[in-house]
Amino acid sequence: MKKVSILVPELSVMQAIADPQYLFSAVNQFMLASGKQPLFEVELVAASKEVVLNNGMFTVHADCLLQDVKKTDLVLIPALFGDMQRSIEKNKEMIPWIQDQYHRGAELASLCVGAFLLASTGLLNGKRCSTHWGFQQEFKSRFPEVEVVEGNIVTEENGIYSSGGANSYWNLLLHLVEKYSNRETAILASKYFAIDIDRDSQAAFAMFNGQKEHGDPEIKKVQAYIEKHINDRIGIEELAALVHLGRRTFERRFRAATHHAVLDYIQRVKMEAAKRKFESSRKNINEVMFDVGYTDTKAFRSVFKRITGLTPVEYRNKYNKMAMA
Repeated sequence: MKKVSILVPELSVMQAIADPQYLFSAVNQFMLASGKQPLFEVELVAASKEVVLNNGMFTVHADCLLQDVKKTDLVLIPALFGDMQRSIEKNKEMIPWIQDQYHRGAELASLCVGAFLLASTGLLNGKRCSTHWGFQQEFKSRFPEVEVVEGNIVTEENGIYSSGGANSYWNLLLHLVEKYSNRETAILASKYFAIDIDRDSQAAFAMFNGQKEHGDPEIKKVQAYIEKHINDRIGIEELAALVHLGRRTFERRFRAATHHAVLDYIQRVKMEAAKRKFESSRKNINEVMFDVGYTDTKAFRSVFKRITGLTPVEYRNKYNKMAMA
C-alpha cells in the first residue's frame, strides 16, 4: 500500500486538497468493490491540526502534523492562493520537511501553482517543471534555475511531478494512479470523474499578454507598436530603428525584458489576436490569417498549432458557438 501525504498549506486552494483526497479514496473503493485490497493510505498533513482557508470559509482538519510523518511514498503539494511570496512565507516550515521526505525516497507532486512552494525547496533546480500558464513569467523570474515547460499538462523528472494550470492537476492525479496501479484503474477513475485521461497540453487555454512588468521604456514602446500593428508584417530592423538601437542590442534587451525572442513575441501577439477572432466572429481561416498579417496559409497554420496545440479549425470549433452552429 502506498502512503499518500496531501499537504494542507495556509493560503492554499481548498479544491486542490479535497480533489486528490477524493480521487485516491475513490480508487480504494474501486479496489474493494472488485475484491482487492486498497492501494493507498491517504492522509492530510499540516503544520497545525486545523488550517483555516478562504478567509474563514473552510477549516481543514489535518490527520497528522508534519513532525508525525517519518516516511511517506508521495507528497502532494496543492495550489497556493493569492500572492505567491506571501504564501511561501506562510508555509516556510514545510520546506525542510518536503526536502527531508524527498531525500528519504518519497516522490513529490505539485498541483498548479503549488509549484512555487515546491521550487522554494531548491529540489527543482536544474529540472523541468509545469505550472499555470498565467504564472509562468513570475515563476521564471523567481526561480531562474528551474526550466519551465510551457504548455505541458504533466511534467515528470527524477520522482518530481508538476501539473499545468487549474483543473490540469486532475491529469497529473490520473497519471499517478496509473503509475501506482495500472492503466485499467486509471481509465476507470477517468470515466468515474469524467476526465479526459490523455490531455497533455494547456496551450489551448493560455492567453498571451506579454511580459510588461519590466523597467525598459524602449521595449514597452516596441511592445505597444507590435500590438497596434497586428495586421502588418513587422521586421526586427524596423522595431530596432523605432527606438534608435542597433539590432543586436535591441534583440538582447527585448529578450531580457520579455523573456521572448522578438520574432516569437510577434508571432504570439498575432496568434492571440487570431484566437480572439476565431472565438467571436464568423470569419474563415483565410480572413483571420490576413487580419493578423499572414499571407502564407501553411505558415499561419504551423505557427498557430505550435502555439495553441490546435489547428485553426479545431480551435474555432472548440470555442466558437456560431461556428459549431
